Amino acid sequence: SILVRKLEGVDIRLQENKVTNIRLAAEKINGIIIKPGETFSFWKTVGKTTEKEGYVEGLVIKRGGKLGADIGGGLCQMANMIHWLVLNSPLEVTELHHHSDALFPDERRRVPFGTGTSVLNNYVDYRFKNTTDQNVQIAVWIENGELCGELRSEKAYPFRYKLVEENHRFRKENGKFYRISKVYRIVIKRENNSEIKKELILDNHSLVMYDYSLIPSEQIRDD
Repeated sequence: SILVRKLEGVDIRLQENKVTNIRLAAEKINGIIIKPGETFSFWKTVGKTTEKEGYVEGLVIKRGGKLGADIGGGLCQMANMIHWLVLNSPLEVTELHHHSDALFPDERRRVPFGTGTSVLNNYVDYRFKNTTDQNVQIAVWIENGELCGELRSEKAYPFRYKLVEENHRFRKENGKFYRISKVYRIVIKRENNSEIKKELILDNHSLVMYDYSLIPSEQIRDD
């Protein structure tokens, strides 16, 4: 995922500082092994995100969907990366907090809208459990301005996964615009590439918080 994006109304300094924060968190997460039956906790792994630990002021989402700045801000992107890896595996998410609003327009988006997660130190965690019979390992690193990640297993799982977003559009309701779509996870049998399951994992109905003029007109529908 791209680390520094030009976002309408957001100080670029906060985006650049986010890279520092993500790099520090990556040092704690990279290489961690989760054994069968164990639960990964984002904050238990990352620890304190204070100035003493080297963290700087980055972008955060405060109550009511308002944007602000705080020490250690920007780590939601790291949690998003880990969640994306888990969604593409048989591991079980045990704590997840979706962003409820559409805060920014798409800027080189590579994954379906809404598949991220919020994290807030000491209050809002992201956790998953290794419900399989083998060790898994998380690898995360920064390369060429991007946050990269891998989820590794000791042997191949019998299934692979694909996430798709369907019926995406913007709709005006009582004078406000909402971003609407459904995100499905498709389970594919690896040995013959057959689809065996399609499950709804997210039903988006998110209030648009940015300038309405940035909404593509061809994506506005009343249905």
